[in-house]
Amino acid sequence: MAKSAQISASHATDSHHRLPNIQWRAYYEMTKPKVVALMLLTVLVGMCLALPGSVPWQPLVFGLVGIGMMSGAAAALNHLIDRRIDGLMARTYNRPLPKGRVSAAHALAFALTLALLGFILLYTLVNALTAWLTFASLIGYAIVYTAYLKRATPQNIVIGGLAGAMPPLLGWTAVTGDFHGHGLLLVIIIFTWTPPHFWALAIHRREDYAKVDIPMLPVTHGVEFTKTCILLYTILLAIACLLPVLVGMSGPLYLVIATLLSCAFIYKAWQLKYADEPGLAMRVFKFSIYHLMLLFLALLADHYLWS
Repeated sequence: MAKSAQISASHATDSHHRLPNIQWRAYYEMTKPKVVALMLLTVLVGMCLALPGSVPWQPLVFGLVGIGMMSGAAAALNHLIDRRIDGLMARTYNRPLPKGRVSAAHALAFALTLALLGFILLYTLVNALTAWLTFASLIGYAIVYTAYLKRATPQNIVIGGLAGAMPPLLGWTAVTGDFHGHGLLLVIIIFTWTPPHFWALAIHRREDYAKVDIPMLPVTHGVEFTKTCILLYTILLAIACLLPVLVGMSGPLYLVIATLLSCAFIYKAWQLKYADEPGLAMRVFKFSIYHLMLLFLALLADHYLWS
């Protein structure tokens, strides 16, 4: 009896010690850290391309932290707004809110606190333009896209993709305090990349989206039509990727790498359309992530090698 009580007490103690760690992980997961990390890479590239030399440390550090915090807040709001459908979809049913690891009230408080701190950081230590643009991106993703467009039209990701395409421009304004056409070119690249990236995932998860009545393109127009759109968008993306070279923003190193990446993406999309096989859509989705990451790293390398 004493031994049993001792074991129970030991288990209770272990649970007590594990609880803070579990809670920390749940809140961290709600910020979509991998997505935010890729976004911050594009922010960093925007910062570096905006200046001929090194980036001043203050907008570099506080810009990345502030934009990262507000991006994490937008992701947490996405978790909050989508908690009902997330609980019904195979890809998302294990998220913190559907599983009850975080309450809706705590998730809202966490998101708003993170957004407020990020905004204050950007406004006071970077500049007002970057703070307001980041806030607009947060509203665009968390409210306009997640709460409305996602459920309203199969063009949801095309229209809503603008909010997700803003990070390189945010990086640009963080170090210059002003708009520039070159920063907008980087936005165009991500804006064009987003539909084929997300539609490949939507094909893979078509049944999930149909089950929760989300009008993703494969649900409303069929898988074959979506495959055609992905292929056409990869061609459009290849053209968009040439824009930095055409305006003299990037040089031959970027041109070679961007061309190779574009050809690979078009080939993957061609395979998806004309030689599909189980799991290929998900592989196209994963490839698109590496495509964007390598493309922006190429922009960065080219800038410092040829500037």
